[in-house]
Amino acid sequence: MTKITITPKTLQGTIAVPPSKSLAHRAIICAALAPGMSRISGIDYSEDIEATIEGMKALGAIIKQEGDTLIIDGSITLGLGRVEIDAHESGSTLRFLMPLSLVNFSRVHFVGKGKLGQRPLDVYYDIFDKQKIAYLRKDSERLDVILDGQLHSDIFEVPGNVSSQFISGLLFTLPLLKGDSLIKITTPLESKGYIDLTLDMLEKFGIEIINHDYQAFQIRGNQNYKPCDYNVEADFSQAAFYLVADLLGSDITLTNLNMHSSQGDRAILDIMEQMGGEIVETSAGIKVVCDKIKPATIDASQCPDLMPVVSVACGLAEGTSHIINASRLRIKECDRLTASVELLKAAGIDAVEEEDSMTITGSHSYNKAEVTSSNDHRMCMAEAILSTRANGPITIDDKDCVKKSYPGFFEDFTSLGGEYHEC
Repeated sequence: MTKITITPKTLQGTIAVPPSKSLAHRAIICAALAPGMSRISGIDYSEDIEATIEGMKALGAIIKQEGDTLIIDGSITLGLGRVEIDAHESGSTLRFLMPLSLVNFSRVHFVGKGKLGQRPLDVYYDIFDKQKIAYLRKDSERLDVILDGQLHSDIFEVPGNVSSQFISGLLFTLPLLKGDSLIKITTPLESKGYIDLTLDMLEKFGIEIINHDYQAFQIRGNQNYKPCDYNVEADFSQAAFYLVADLLGSDITLTNLNMHSSQGDRAILDIMEQMGGEIVETSAGIKVVCDKIKPATIDASQCPDLMPVVSVACGLAEGTSHIINASRLRIKECDRLTASVELLKAAGIDAVEEEDSMTITGSHSYNKAEVTSSNDHRMCMAEAILSTRANGPITIDDKDCVKKSYPGFFEDFTSLGGEYHEC
C-alpha cells in the first residue's frame, strides 16, 4: 500500500485513453478458443487482464507477448484434466472462465484474493446443482472453489439483474457444447451494453448467437471459433475520469475514442450533457466544456462502473442530484454505494445513502480530506479527480489499487499537471 497526498490542481493537456479492459478480456478468450493464430493488439497489462491471460494459458492456450500485442494459438482441448486458475481480483476472469473450464469433464480449482470470494456466484451454483456438477467452496471469505464435472447443453434460466458476466460466461461456452442451448433472462437485464460487447466479439470470431430482444439467447452447439486479428479500442470507463475532470474545470483532450462504440460506459457522454457539459470534438480528440454543472437524476443500472466518478461530478452541481437503481454497486470490489457517499461526506458534501440510491446536494468546492480507496481502483481514481476541485490536500490511503485496471493512471495524472507525494 502506498499512501499519497495530492495537491489540488486542475489538469490540462492531451491524453491517449487506455484500451478497454472489457473488450480485451473478451478478445483474449475468443482468440484462445479459436484453432489457429490470432493477434490481439492494444493490450494494457493490468492485473485483471493478466489474470485472464494466465487463466486461458492454464486451460491450454499458447499466448506470447510482443509489446502491447498478444500472439494467441487457440489450438486447445478444454477440460479432461486438473487445472488451477488464479483469478486474482478479477470478476470477469472468474465468471467468464468458470463455465468454459467445464466444457469437457475436468476438475478445476479457482483461487483469488481480496473480496472476489465474497462476490456472488449463486447463478452458477444453481446451474451446477441442476446439472449435478460437484463444487466445493472451501472458504467463505476468500475465493477458493473446486469444480468437478462437465457442462451440458440445456435451457439456462439466468437473472439479468445480478451481473451480466454470468450471461457472457455462458455465451462464450455454450457454442462449444454438443447440443443446442437457450439462455432465458428471468429478470430485467441490466448492463445490456456489456452483453452487446460479448455478442459483437463472438461474431468477430465466427460464433452465431440469436438474440431474442435480450429476453433470451439461442445458441447452436458444435460451433467453432475462428482466428481473428483485433485491435482493442479505447476504454470509455477510463475516459470517464478525465471527462468528469473537464466538467469540473480541467482542460483535457482525449484521443483515440471510438464515438460509435457499443461500450455501455459510452453513457458517460450522455451523463456529461445531462449535467450541463458540452462534448466538443476537434481534430485532436474530444473534451467537455461546462459553464455551470447542473444537478441530474442518473440511472446506474446500465453503467454501474461510472458511478464513483459521476458522484464526484454531482458533488459540485448547483442543486440536488440522485443516483438511482444502484444496488449492484454494493457487490463490486467494495460497496461502492457506501464508499461514494462516505467519500463525499469526508470532503464536506451533503450525501445520503439509501438502499439502492444516493442523494447528493452539491457545493462550490471540496474540502481537504483524508479518504480511503477501499482497495478499489475506481474509488481511488475518482478521489484523484475530486482533488482537482478541493480547497486543500486530498490524502488517499493506497494508490496501488489502480493496477487492477489502469496501472499507468498516476503517470498520466502527473503528465496532465497533477501533483502528489508519497506519505
